[in-house]
Amino acid sequence: MEAAVKNLTRAELEAQVLHLRALLEGAGIDPLSGAVGIGAAQRCMEETQAGYRQAMLELSSMRIEHTALRQSEERFRTILETVESAFAIVKVKFDADDQPIDYLFVEANPAFEHQAGVDLRGKWVTEFAPDLEQFWFDTYGHVAKTGEPATFENYAEAFKRWFDVRAVRVGDPSDRQIAIIFSDVTERRNAEERLRISEAVARQNVERVQLALAAGAIIGTWHWDIPSDRFSIDEAFARAFGVDPAWGHEGLSLAQVMKSVHPEDQAGLTTAIHAAIARGGAYAHQYRVRRNDGQYYWIEANGRVDLAEDGTPLTLPGVVIDVESRRSVEAERDRATAALRALNETLEQRVAERTVELIQAEEKLRQSQKMEAVGQLTGGLAHDFNNLLAGISGALELTALRIAQGRWQEVDKYITTAQGAAKRAAALTHRLLAFSRRQTLDPRPTDVNVLVDGMGELIQRTVGPSITVESLGVSGVWLTLVDASQLENALLNLCINARDAMPHGGRITIETAPVWVDAATASAHDLTPGEYLTLTVSDTGTGMTPEVMAKAFDPFFTTKPIGQGTGLGLSMIYGFAKQSGGQARIASHVGRGTAISLYLPRYQGHAIEAAPELGSACAIPAERGETILIVDDEPSVRTLLMDVLGGLDYSLIEASDSITGLKILRSDVHIDLLITDVGLPGGMNGRQMADAGREMRPTLKTLFITGYAESTIIGDNSLGPGMQVLTKPFAIDTLTTRVRELIGS
Repeated sequence: MEAAVKNLTRAELEAQVLHLRALLEGAGIDPLSGAVGIGAAQRCMEETQAGYRQAMLELSSMRIEHTALRQSEERFRTILETVESAFAIVKVKFDADDQPIDYLFVEANPAFEHQAGVDLRGKWVTEFAPDLEQFWFDTYGHVAKTGEPATFENYAEAFKRWFDVRAVRVGDPSDRQIAIIFSDVTERRNAEERLRISEAVARQNVERVQLALAAGAIIGTWHWDIPSDRFSIDEAFARAFGVDPAWGHEGLSLAQVMKSVHPEDQAGLTTAIHAAIARGGAYAHQYRVRRNDGQYYWIEANGRVDLAEDGTPLTLPGVVIDVESRRSVEAERDRATAALRALNETLEQRVAERTVELIQAEEKLRQSQKMEAVGQLTGGLAHDFNNLLAGISGALELTALRIAQGRWQEVDKYITTAQGAAKRAAALTHRLLAFSRRQTLDPRPTDVNVLVDGMGELIQRTVGPSITVESLGVSGVWLTLVDASQLENALLNLCINARDAMPHGGRITIETAPVWVDAATASAHDLTPGEYLTLTVSDTGTGMTPEVMAKAFDPFFTTKPIGQGTGLGLSMIYGFAKQSGGQARIASHVGRGTAISLYLPRYQGHAIEAAPELGSACAIPAERGETILIVDDEPSVRTLLMDVLGGLDYSLIEASDSITGLKILRSDVHIDLLITDVGLPGGMNGRQMADAGREMRPTLKTLFITGYAESTIIGDNSLGPGMQVLTKPFAIDTLTTRVRELIGS
């Protein structure tokens, strides 16, 4: 029974006592005095009373043991809370492979928090230090699994401290708990590191001194007692400083030593000494001292300031090294460096002057090339226009002569000749404008695949039966905003050039494809990054050499025999592509053929159906005498327009400049159509005048006629509704058709 009672907890014992008290009171026994009533139950009560007294004694014993245990726990906790060593109990966590991956701080004393710098009670270590070294998990896991204690020192990067650790397993092994006792030994480790470095420096100094002694570089030693300001020196030091060697035994003050130092070096030496005394450790400084011969020599003083534990400077022993020869070498080196620097500076100046000369020479060469190109251009123009003017003037003279002779039947022939020459001159001018990127374009959304298919028969007839023409258009290819008639012209010219490069027949391939031009490619191709449609014409002809490719787009450059080419075809195509916001590129190999690609910007929108061409027979007179305002500074053009349109029963008003035209537009006169030149005198161009007129007449329809127009005048080739452009020279039937379209729209 005694053993059973000892195994009961305090609460269980108190419950047993209450139960016994109830039994005694039920039996008529006083639980405190043990008195019982007389009768048959007396013996039973005595036995019960004896058991009760025994239980009370055991309960008292348990209370004493609990008190002792509580006092022991309090003493243990007091020790843990006051001891300087850090203490913690951690529970190690293992993964499915029984590998340690974390540990939980179950208990930790204040010293732990102080030394670790953080309170981790009830926290997993990875919450504070997710990058903690694996070493800690492996070491603590081994102790928790095997029960083998571990003692070690290690650095914890997460805590930035060194720890001296003792780890032992505690409690039930299945709990995987260990007790850790550790101390922060960072200061000691740092001190050891400083000592190690200091010893290494000392060893280096000893080695240097030994080498210097062996080489005869050291010319004296000293020992300075800083508190008493007394220098003990050897004879070599005395000779180096030009002082009496006897003073070395008696001792010198710093002021006496400084007397031998060059006046210019005294301030620097004083500063160096004070800095070394303030920080302790190594001291080194070079300065000049006067010897017995009265001359100054360069020396280097090397020593070390020894400090007391409280940081007070105690001594500064050291040696004196002769550096006169080294300083001489350094001075010579400095002079050589200065001379080299001066040479480099003059070299840079000479290079700069030469660069300027080269730039000037290159500029002169470019100017010469420009003049050569202009000469080539003007020479070609003069040649071609002289031929055309000869045909025109000759035909006109013969016409006048035949009229005077009354030979009317021959007049038509000469008029036809003059008209043909005039049309060829217009075509030449058109090519020049395309080359200079100043032609007037009429850009519209265009499906290039449809355009190529529509020209297939014309191209095949032009190149002849010995050449196969193949079209490879990508299905659903992007639209492009371009002047369709000019693109047709360019495509036909490219196919003719390809035909001429294949005198014995071959193949022409016309391809369309969408391409994305990135920043690097755009820079190399002189384009803006973005989406483009490419139209490529390739052949299997003779190809071009790199020299020919470099000049292929130059005006009047041709490899064809005299009389078989003007040299403006490719230059016109190049100018048209650039003016359309794109580019033209050539790829060619001699003997393998040539491919010329036009890059045209993608258009986001829908194609516009092309209007059918109307011939001269379709010139329709005015329906109800519509009024047209004609503004042009060229009298011959105004006369032509007045005669042509007047013959179609239109009511006409004319003006010779933009001011007059604008006054008419701002009047009350009814106007159905404005026909105006783009370049006008009077301070406004034709587009500006038309825009000003539209402020009062928003629905004013306008036909611009021009032989030359900057894109900025037309408005970046963007015309509003009810506006069209007609390029000079133009055919009469084209003029009347445009007028009828605009008035009837």
